[in-house]
Amino acid sequence: MYETTYHRPASVADAASIVASSSEAKLLAGGQTLLPTMKQRLAAPEHLVDIGKLAELKGITVTGDTVTIGAATKHAEVAASADVARAIPALAALAGMIGDPAVRHMGTIGGSVANNDPAADYPAALLGLGATVVTNKRSIPADEFFTGLFETALEDGEIITKVSFPVPHKAAYEKFRNPASRYAMCGVFVAKTAHGVRVAATGVGSSGAFRVTAMEQALAANWSPEAVASITVPAGDMLSDIHGSSEYRAHLVTVMAKRAVAKAG
Repeated sequence: MYETTYHRPASVADAASIVASSSEAKLLAGGQTLLPTMKQRLAAPEHLVDIGKLAELKGITVTGDTVTIGAATKHAEVAASADVARAIPALAALAGMIGDPAVRHMGTIGGSVANNDPAADYPAALLGLGATVVTNKRSIPADEFFTGLFETALEDGEIITKVSFPVPHKAAYEKFRNPASRYAMCGVFVAKTAHGVRVAATGVGSSGAFRVTAMEQALAANWSPEAVASITVPAGDMLSDIHGSSEYRAHLVTVMAKRAVAKAG
């Protein structure tokens, strides 16, 4: 490791002030991505701003038809939440599939969303449910938030404070795991919402998580696994690596979508 200045701000406002004062500052929540990156010397922030302990970034609330999760809430807390399980069981199930117990007890929803790893699970839930990312400056619809591999609409100094999910009529998530990392080689989230059907895939796209509009249209007309069985995504838009070719991942999208629809009922 190397020298860095560690900060533990007392509030989100304090954290934003520290980050704004230095272009070499990085926010630290669960540290599941940043700390390993620093150990490999792929990142060398002069200032680490730890927001993981801020009470204003923690907690889960269900109000009406909305589930709101604080950005510093850990994956394990979402998975174990009776409130989330009642309102959006698919979201609780997804959180329980992230990584392993060690990762789930350290990683946070805000950190995962801000990092936007192409194989992360939460981006599929945000897109699949039509969630809203709330920051210290504004509210950003999920459809506008994810902009590319490890890229989001967040501006410099902007901090995610919470994520709000509308409660769907029904939803489910199916994931094909990398056997080593538990990251999604393909994950598909399907939901029937008050504003229509949404289908989102993660772990496969060369530009990150994305919605599968052809499947959305098919399921809007006929909510059944058979409705998506013949729909494929272009292999040219898929990731390809030692774990699976682009053609294989394209095939997985259809398979996981069918399973997710069947699970949703």
